[in-house]
Amino acid sequence: MHTLFDATLLSTPIEPDPDFDARCESVQKSSPLHDSDPDGNSDCDPDGDRFDTNRWDVDFDPPGTGDDVRLVQSPRTESGDLDHSEKLARCQQLIDYQFKDQELLRFALTHASGAAHRLASNERLEFLGDSILGFVICSWLYEDYPEYNEGDLTKIKSAVVSRRTCGKIACQIGLDECLIVGRGVTRNRSYPRSLVSDVFESIVAAIFLDGGHDIVRDRLKQWLKQEVEIAVQSQGATNYKSTLQQRAQRDIACTPMYRLKREMGPDHRKSFLISAVIDGNEYTAAWGTNKKEAEQKAAANALAQMNGDPLPYPLDDVAAGDES
Repeated sequence: MHTLFDATLLSTPIEPDPDFDARCESVQKSSPLHDSDPDGNSDCDPDGDRFDTNRWDVDFDPPGTGDDVRLVQSPRTESGDLDHSEKLARCQQLIDYQFKDQELLRFALTHASGAAHRLASNERLEFLGDSILGFVICSWLYEDYPEYNEGDLTKIKSAVVSRRTCGKIACQIGLDECLIVGRGVTRNRSYPRSLVSDVFESIVAAIFLDGGHDIVRDRLKQWLKQEVEIAVQSQGATNYKSTLQQRAQRDIACTPMYRLKREMGPDHRKSFLISAVIDGNEYTAAWGTNKKEAEQKAAANALAQMNGDPLPYPLDDVAAGDES
């Protein structure tokens, strides 16, 4: 359910952090997602500006639905400080990559609610990771699917880099358990999906900065391989021309051609009869209200004939007679 989260509707009193009293005197109330924390995790940055975290326009997932988000509070040291070392070690184990710069990883895992100030959170890395993710997916699709046009590739890419997909993969990897958040977040029973989709992007950026393009590309191809295949299959199910071209190029190293057999009807309402031709073999033609539609249907007929299946767009007796 799409919910506008507004802390002004809540009345949870908080005690300002002693270290931030001078800058946070005006803070009287806070969302349960962003309680002031005794360790300095307040809603104010060092410049005294209130973080804009009281209004979250996000999707909330009720407990027990979809991919469960498993937020874990870090243990405390004997001195009372939060110890995030276990989360950093666990994250590196899960992503199969050891960071040279451990501080970079800590930034990538730190949500704004668990940061002393906004620049100490993963927001900047999330910004960079979004672009890196898009670039890697685009180059991957461009190289591996030469038969798909720009429109097809855009739809596939949009599905793969969506916030829902990023959140799903982050939970599958286990990044949600490594996320460093404020105390109020771990007390909540419902979490915004953006919590885990954002950390996926920030981890992508951190790996890129620490290890380079090849390493982050390898990890993304491992994590997103199934999502890409699903998106490609979904797009191919409605784009018979792309599917036919992929199969023809793979099996016989030949690109299909489309032959216009006949046009009929007035200019404002024409119909076109088109057939697919592969390596000299012509397959059953199909009618369409425009050439693009007719080519798609002709490709579907060709695929059906190649598979030995019934024609999805058979010619009726009149059309069959006219075709000859």
